[in-house]
Amino acid sequence: MKTRIHTPALLLLTLSLTSLASGKAAAQTVLDLPAAVARALASGPDVTTSRANLQKAQANYAATAADPTSIITTKLNAKQGLESAQLNVLSTKLNVMQTVVGGYINAYETALKVDLYAAQQALNSRTLAITQAKQKAGTATALDVTKAQNTLNSTAQDLSDARAQLPILEAQLGKTLGLSGDLKLQSLPKAPALNVTLASLQNNLDTRLGNVQQAAQSVASAQLTVDVSNNDYTPARTLQDAQTALSNAQRSLQDAQKSAQNSLKDAYRSAQNAEKQVGIAAASLSANQTTLAQTQARLKAGTAAAVDVQSAQVNVQQAQLTLTQAQDALWKALAALSTASGQDLTGLVK
Repeated sequence: MKTRIHTPALLLLTLSLTSLASGKAAAQTVLDLPAAVARALASGPDVTTSRANLQKAQANYAATAADPTSIITTKLNAKQGLESAQLNVLSTKLNVMQTVVGGYINAYETALKVDLYAAQQALNSRTLAITQAKQKAGTATALDVTKAQNTLNSTAQDLSDARAQLPILEAQLGKTLGLSGDLKLQSLPKAPALNVTLASLQNNLDTRLGNVQQAAQSVASAQLTVDVSNNDYTPARTLQDAQTALSNAQRSLQDAQKSAQNSLKDAYRSAQNAEKQVGIAAASLSANQTTLAQTQARLKAGTAAAVDVQSAQVNVQQAQLTLTQAQDALWKALAALSTASGQDLTGLVK
């Protein structure tokens, strides 16, 4: 009878715990960078709005083209509105991709820093204990102990800051992606090589950037106003004003074109530098790994202490983080170059 009474209770408790465990597991979302970008592009509010605006522009253009009473300026406005909406979809996708790349990398790198600072804290704690032992033995001074303690305190503060910052960065990324709960971010894939030339990106740049397109459309509209005002039934003052507006629009277009070219050159240079830094960081990691192997061999031979191995291990971890940061910087540089060129160079925008 006792068993019959308590078995359901135990079953309910088991089911309850199972439900809580599964709920906790469900609250964690595993993401990699391509999946994060794809999610933002598929359901993000900015991209959704740009697509809706494109549909409206397409409908307006079709209606204007089909209306026999539409005048030439109305038709031009509808055509330009459609062109702007079409380009805005792509530029919005590139901007969203850049935002997600930045947010993902910031959160991922902070998680790696938490691990690194924890390892450094363990090493610094051991170093402090060794220094204190040396002080007792008369081979270290009080100042040495103070320095070791300060180093430990500094690392502990770095660790505390990184731990506090991590959930904030993950929450910001989750908001961008429309996700709540814990995020488990996977390591980033290798960034694609910069296999395009600056000259190829400069080609037709004006047609891929929204601000330059708008300036060019202003020139076209101003030119049309001049054309329709250049007759013997329009006041001369109206034509003069239209010509002045055209000159101003042409200067604005030139300024926009020059600014776009300068931004592209800067972004391209940054991407080239970021790519070189990856190679430098990889070489540094290889050197630190060699040092670690040699230190481990020296420990076996009795010519190095265990703390030397621990220090070498932390150096390798630091070098691995530096390489990851260099690779991440290349991702960011390629994302920035994509928005500056109006062309996806990351392979993330589908």
